[in-house]
Parts: sequence; structure tokens; C-alpha cells
Amino acid sequence: MARNKAVIVGGLGVIGRNLLQHLVGLGDWDVVALSRRAPDFDSEAEFIQVDLLDRVDAEAKLGGITDATHIFYCAFQARPTWAEHNAPNLAMLVNAVEPIEAASPGLRHVHLVEGNKIYGSHLGPFKTPAKEDDPPHMLPNFYYDQEMWLRRHQEGKAWAWSALRPHTVCGFAVGNPMNITTVIGVYAAISKELGLPLRFPGTPGAYNAVYQVTDADLLAKAMTWCGVTPAAANQVYNITNTDFFRWCNLWPKFAEAFGMEYAGIQTINLTEFMADKGPLWDSMVQKHGLRPYKYADMAAWPFGDYVFKTDWDVMTDTLKIRRHGFHDCVDSEEMFLRMFRQFRDMKVIP
Repeated sequence: MARNKAVIVGGLGVIGRNLLQHLVGLGDWDVVALSRRAPDFDSEAEFIQVDLLDRVDAEAKLGGITDATHIFYCAFQARPTWAEHNAPNLAMLVNAVEPIEAASPGLRHVHLVEGNKIYGSHLGPFKTPAKEDDPPHMLPNFYYDQEMWLRRHQEGKAWAWSALRPHTVCGFAVGNPMNITTVIGVYAAISKELGLPLRFPGTPGAYNAVYQVTDADLLAKAMTWCGVTPAAANQVYNITNTDFFRWCNLWPKFAEAFGMEYAGIQTINLTEFMADKGPLWDSMVQKHGLRPYKYADMAAWPFGDYVFKTDWDVMTDTLKIRRHGFHDCVDSEEMFLRMFRQFRDMKVIP
């Protein structure tokens, strides 16, 4: 049987990196990962550095991939305002899919990673639990533009498409703009180094609201399932760990895991208060023998401010993907504690 060959667009982010490791571990996939920078880890995968906002560069670099069977699109470029996200993120999707499709006649599936923001989860209270057939919020929304382009582009083609909508993906990746686990880990480590108790830095509303997350390993399994399952052809699915929680119940457990006193809520702006901690982090790297990652690449404080100031419930319905055959689930509390242990073992945090 012929091997599958996956092209992971955005292979160094928290989603792409975990998908890469999952596919390589399966043993029957060849993997090509696309990114703008070189990898910071060893892998059997092939890496191609490419600027997907440059169509000429994309065609030159990707035109040589002639045997791709699957494209997994995990890339994202942040912009200052929500409306500004649309043009570059749609262009990157188009500039990745079209050259690979043209060069790979055996292409079978294109998978797109979206997110709950298509429902307006970032704007304020919204209909919960959100379902896949709920309408998007008042446009613009780049997830919507990407999905509509993919739907139209696939019409009449031999390959299928699918999309998953995770929320707050948790895992490890350096320089990732949306990774709450590293935000918590670095924030806790710095608090402990300063002799402070652990405090929830968000708002009282967010502390008590219902929330959900998606384990990057679970997401990788679901993406792979979408790529090889006939029932998933041309379908959109919500994907989370399947449980819900409130931060007020988890943060005392986090303090215990880090060996710290817990002191409840103290609302701060992480982007502002953590901006001057680079020299302290550098000294912690030396003191504790940590990996020499740049402080700026360790945690995205604006993302922490966003997550920990979400004063409303965030819930999606995941029944559809279960009805279609994907049944994996994760306990979110156990996931966080496991990841913190992994970060320590990896010498990412002390």
C-alpha cells in the first residue's frame, strides 16, 4: 500500500508541531513541514522554509512537491486588528494549496484548522454550546473567508476537504502566539522566582466562567482521522477535550503543582507587567539550566490577557464528530498538570 505524504503548513506552531510528531510516530506517513524559520528540534520530517505571502516564493518552493496526498493547514499570521487578519491569512492558504495541488495529482485531502472565533467567542457572550451549523458572527472573519474559499475551490475536484474548530489549543511550541500552557508555566515560574504566591491574573468574571480547551495531541489525532475517514469528507467539526471547567477550580491545583502558595485573584495586564521580565528570565535560564529560548518566544502575554479576561462562558458542542466516529477525549485538569511536568522534564521551565 502506498504511503501517505502530508504537507503541514505551519509546521512549527503548537498545532503543526504536534501533528508532525504524531504523523512521524505512526510510521506510515512521510511528512513535509512548511515554516518561515528553521526548526528548533530534530525530526525525520523534511522542512521547507517559505514565505507564503510571496506567491513567487511559494510556487518555487512548493512546486517540487509532486507526491503529496494530504495538506494540513495550520498557519496563522497575527495582525493589529481583527479585520486586518483576513487578507494575509487567506492569501497564505491560497498560496499553499494551489501550488501543491497543481504539482501533486494524487492529492486526496486538504484539512483546514479554524477556531471558535468563527462563532464570535472573542467578542463577548454568544450562543452556547455553539454548533457547527451556527452562523458566523458579523463579518469580517478570516476563518469564514478561508472556509468559503476552500469550499468553492474544491468543487469538482477529486480530493476532499475538512475543517476542525478547536479552542485554546494547549501543547508546546516556541514562538507560538496562542499557547496558554506556556503562558501559565512561565508566569508561575517567574512569580515563584520573585517569592510571590501564584495568583490568577484575570478578571473575576473569567475566573468563574465556564471554559474549554483542546489538547494539541488530541487535535493531531482528530486531524489525522479527518484526513483518512470517508465520513469526514467535506465536513466541519468542533473539537475540544470534551469537558468544561472553571479556572477557579484549576488554579489552586496549578499552585500545588508548582509548589506555591495560592492567593486567589489579582487582576493585572500581563502584557504590561511581564514586559520587563526578560533579564530575570535570562538569569533563571542560567540558574536552573533551562533551554536557552528567548524570553520573547516563551509566552504570548497578550494571549494570556485575552483568555483570562474572557468574562463569559465558552462552550462548543462536539457531538457531531463523535457521531461520525471520533471518540477520543482528554481530562483538561490532568492535561495541564501533565504538560507542566513535561515542560519541566524538557527544561523549558524550572
